[in-house]
Amino acid sequence: MDKVVASAAEAVSDIPDGATLAVGGFGLCGIPSVLIEAVLAQGTTDLEAVSNNCGVDDWGLGRLLGEHRLRRMVSSYVGENKEFARQYLSGELEVELTPQGTLAERLRAGGSGIPAFFTATGVGTQVAEGGLPWKYDDAGNVTVSSPAKDVRTFETDKGPREFVLEHAIVADFALVRAWRGDRHGNLVFRDSARNFNPLAAMAGRITLAEVEELVEPGDLDPNSVHTPGVYVHRVVALTPEQAADKRIEKRTVRTTEQGGN
Repeated sequence: MDKVVASAAEAVSDIPDGATLAVGGFGLCGIPSVLIEAVLAQGTTDLEAVSNNCGVDDWGLGRLLGEHRLRRMVSSYVGENKEFARQYLSGELEVELTPQGTLAERLRAGGSGIPAFFTATGVGTQVAEGGLPWKYDDAGNVTVSSPAKDVRTFETDKGPREFVLEHAIVADFALVRAWRGDRHGNLVFRDSARNFNPLAAMAGRITLAEVEELVEPGDLDPNSVHTPGVYVHRVVALTPEQAADKRIEKRTVRTTEQGGN
């Protein structure tokens, strides 16, 4: 089945207001920037985004945030996005901060048909006991807090140990970016750009993938495929200019002394 669509605008055209999006990337590495821009251009709003972070103020999910298109974020950290922090603390955005490994496993579990799992991460903290502020009002008062979670004791090789129950995440749509992909939706991610992309791809009921290089079926080594096409529903082939448009959060440079190595 050929899953290639003509444009990013066509790929995102049926994402409705109020949808939940699982979005790949880490910082600005491997983010589906073209699909995000298409969602922005379409005018879709009231979205919940599940992503490790929210881009930066002028790129990635930060673009949707800046236009107040996001009502809720499930993420691991605020990162370099000052507007994310401002909206959260002023009551404009609900934020469910989640330990990074737990977030990854919640996405993987959602894509694997596992409704919930137990993990040691967060035991003895507000992650398990509840009370983490999810939403503030404009006066700085907490209006929505995280609930307490089920904690159980299991026998381990080191004796009894407590674990907290975490629920899987299944999103309405997933947006990911791959290095290479074929017309059947098989995807290969490159180096650190792999990050959350395979997990987000698994968790989406409908998964959209932008690919830097589109190849024909059979051109990818099956042993190198990170996300099988069964998880992917639409493929957008990027132009060379779109594929090359990659940004970093902070540029740090060092000049060597004259005559140095």
